[in-house]
Amino acid sequence: MAHGFLVHDAEDHVGVAVRDLKAQERVSGVYLLSGKHVEITTIEDIPLGHKVALTDIEVGDGLRKYGEVIGTVIRPIRTGAHVHVHNVKSVRWGSI
Repeated sequence: MAHGFLVHDAEDHVGVAVRDLKAQERVSGVYLLSGKHVEITTIEDIPLGHKVALTDIEVGDGLRKYGEVIGTVIRPIRTGAHVHVHNVKSVRWGSI
């Protein structure tokens, strides 16, 4: 199975799709620093370059990418879900 997503840091909640991922697809990812592999099943389509959840994340939780909190979860996110502006408020643009 070719990798469908990359994970930047061991603490990240998300991976970044390196191709379009389809709903209900069993997909493999790799952690860039350690080379560790992980597999998840997507629950919705995830476009190339978008984030996919590696774990369940609750409303109010900080979302981690690059080992840093990049946003706050505003709707529950389940493993394999598309993570984007509909369910995360960006830390960078949060005041807008």
